[in-house]
Amino acid sequence: MDSTATTTKPLGPTVLAVRLLGELAETGAHGSNLIFSPLSIYAALALTAAGARGATLQEFLAVLGASSRDELAETVRGLAEQALADRSLKGGPRVTFACGVWHDQTRQLKPAFRRAAAQSYKADTRAVDFRQQPAKAVKQINAWAAAATNNLIDSLLTDGQVSRQTDVIVANAVYFKGRWQDPFLKEYTVDGKFHRLDGSTFDVPFMRSWGREYIACHDGFKVLQLPYKQGMHDRFSPPPRFSMCIFLPDARNGLAGLIRTIASSSSSDFLHEHLPTSLVKVGKFRLPRFKLTFSGDMSTVLQSLGLQAAFDEEEADLHDMAEGERPLALQSIVHKAVIEVNEDGTEAAAVTGSMMCGASFVTRAPVDFVADHPFAFFVIEERSGAIVFAGTVLEPSPTVPGEKRLRRTRVHANNVDVGPVQWPTTNENANQGQPSRLRRCLRNILICVFIYYFIHFLFF
Repeated sequence: MDSTATTTKPLGPTVLAVRLLGELAETGAHGSNLIFSPLSIYAALALTAAGARGATLQEFLAVLGASSRDELAETVRGLAEQALADRSLKGGPRVTFACGVWHDQTRQLKPAFRRAAAQSYKADTRAVDFRQQPAKAVKQINAWAAAATNNLIDSLLTDGQVSRQTDVIVANAVYFKGRWQDPFLKEYTVDGKFHRLDGSTFDVPFMRSWGREYIACHDGFKVLQLPYKQGMHDRFSPPPRFSMCIFLPDARNGLAGLIRTIASSSSSDFLHEHLPTSLVKVGKFRLPRFKLTFSGDMSTVLQSLGLQAAFDEEEADLHDMAEGERPLALQSIVHKAVIEVNEDGTEAAAVTGSMMCGASFVTRAPVDFVADHPFAFFVIEERSGAIVFAGTVLEPSPTVPGEKRLRRTRVHANNVDVGPVQWPTTNENANQGQPSRLRRCLRNILICVFIYYFIHFLFF
């Protein structure tokens, strides 16, 4: 897209994002969909690192791609205040970025850590009773997570994940809801075949377009970029520019190879270097609706990336976090994420909690973009380069046989939610005469201009 839209990017979050994608996709390579928020994980780890020292701190810095705790704090603060600023009141995406720290009431946070959490990470710090009332503490933390994610994620922890040995819990939550700059029309959604990795096929609803889209064609894969509505511009500071990027391999079984290419690239900015730079006319265009959920412990994945000392009761050095002689060690890194993509736009949320216990090229010809086989996706903020959400779609779910087709039908299977089909034809060229998304956008602009001058004429 617009090459002027980006500024200097903090490479630490980007590098962690692609490394996590490579590890998580490899562990789920046998048919599981994937959704996670690299930014949420980065922020939770950075906040935890504010209480680390010595070799433990050095591991945090190496994994997060920073030279100091101050650099980590500055990176997260910059993203939270600029790239992740809420724009919903100005017609743009609704964004929430929140951090929280809960400590047992018998173990106070050190003043320097509390100050860093509040000033650099805008984190709420609260004392709870892990010792005598762990279930009540879990309820409070889950209520915070639900509020931060607009109830898209109603809980982060279960009662069994918190015990009387728990001393501190650090959490981050990210929520995003954005409308496409040019929404798809629901009446054009149509059933089509989606190809699984094993070669079998099944029907899923596909969104369609006949206008112009941001698409880049590369050796072995294509990239589609769908911008979100930005809202009103500020006079002194440009608004964030969010978009969803679909990386679609040419080969139906090519996703694993594409992810390995992304994760192992010698360029630390592979994703952004391969984004489209201009609109192209599309030929066949199909993109499935999907809803994905993820819940899991990230500890093993992060240890494989080099974060090991913090989990070792004998080696962990988190003495800058809390008062008391009993040493702290990471117990687990819990992560939950949800994303829904449909004709209107995207709604997504993620929560990460760490618990401590004792011890291209441009072509002028029409370009086909048919996402009828597994692909990777990223929700990015272009100016900062932040990857807010990432994941893979291996198997959108078909509708349940015999279910009545309503205006908005929900089908739950394999953590996927796909919507209804209301357009009866499967002929890709049947609606070439229908208005394109670009023409509809121009029409709406003309209507707004007319209304503006009409009101100006009446009252001024």
